Amino acid sequence: MGEPMTPQDRLTDEQGRLATLHRYDILDTPAEGAFDKITEMVRSVVGVPISAVSLIDRERQWFKSIAGLDAAQTPRSVAFCDHTIRQAEPLVVADAQTDARFVDNPLVTGDPGIRSYAGVPLRTPDGYQIGSLCAIDTKARDFSPEQLAVLSGLAPIVVEQMELRLLAERDTLSGALTRRAFIAEVDKQIALFLRHQRPSALLLLDIDHFKAINDSHGHGAGDEVIAAVADLCRGLSRPSDSLGRLGGEEFGLLLPETSEADALAAAQRFCDTLARHIVPHDPPLTVTASFGVAAVGRNRLTSASWIAAADAALYAAKRGGRNRVMLAPQDALRAA
Repeated sequence: MGEPMTPQDRLTDEQGRLATLHRYDILDTPAEGAFDKITEMVRSVVGVPISAVSLIDRERQWFKSIAGLDAAQTPRSVAFCDHTIRQAEPLVVADAQTDARFVDNPLVTGDPGIRSYAGVPLRTPDGYQIGSLCAIDTKARDFSPEQLAVLSGLAPIVVEQMELRLLAERDTLSGALTRRAFIAEVDKQIALFLRHQRPSALLLLDIDHFKAINDSHGHGAGDEVIAAVADLCRGLSRPSDSLGRLGGEEFGLLLPETSEADALAAAQRFCDTLARHIVPHDPPLTVTASFGVAAVGRNRLTSASWIAAADAALYAAKRGGRNRVMLAPQDALRAA
């Protein structure tokens, strides 16, 4: 076994840092009040015109919240925050025009005219620095120890909000995404299709005769079946796939970069593997599921219409005898 990583090791482990950032699944998400309140508080208490929650991705700086400036992201190469994440202590720049690192920076020489900066790293529970909470002024200034203490006290709260956000997107029983979080992933894939014509497919599955399991073996057994089906789906999925619990005994699987034919084959593999799977219980249980498959495309350019198409195919699988996979015709919608 190798030596455990030190805090200094994590400062230089870029792949680990990026993996940690992406685990939060927060990049390119809409504004949220919990983060905006923090940046507004920094503006007020520290007395600066601009404050941001800045996250450093592979090639860009992206703002989860920015108060006092209309911007969504910048190249990573010009980000003050990229310097902040490379050190354990706060980064303070009293006058960017006299600092060799920033004197030629386009954010200093042009809009928004950054002159002074104070940033505290956003350090995750596993020790990676994925961004910063920063205070920015357009005039040269010093930041008092009290003001830096405010930033240092609020930065961990930003990370806590990210952790809470992650928990809120997971169903506690199955560990799958909640319906809301899953639909957000569906919307992202639709956007990719509209911008770049990237293929993706949606699988809906519903556990067959689930009510009978609850009636015969109790709700505890039903919970065990839900958890087992989710575990099996995760085990058969790729890291890029998304699993969501859409309600009760129904799950969704989102397969990016997947053709309709490959999605059908994947659904059949899931279906066959589940039918052979033994759910640990006394007595042991076996279950099956019905699957509906729909690829993104014409008439499926909203999450509601795409899910409805897969749902229509799922309903056809149920009517056809269950424990099977059905493909949605391009214009299919479940009948009322």
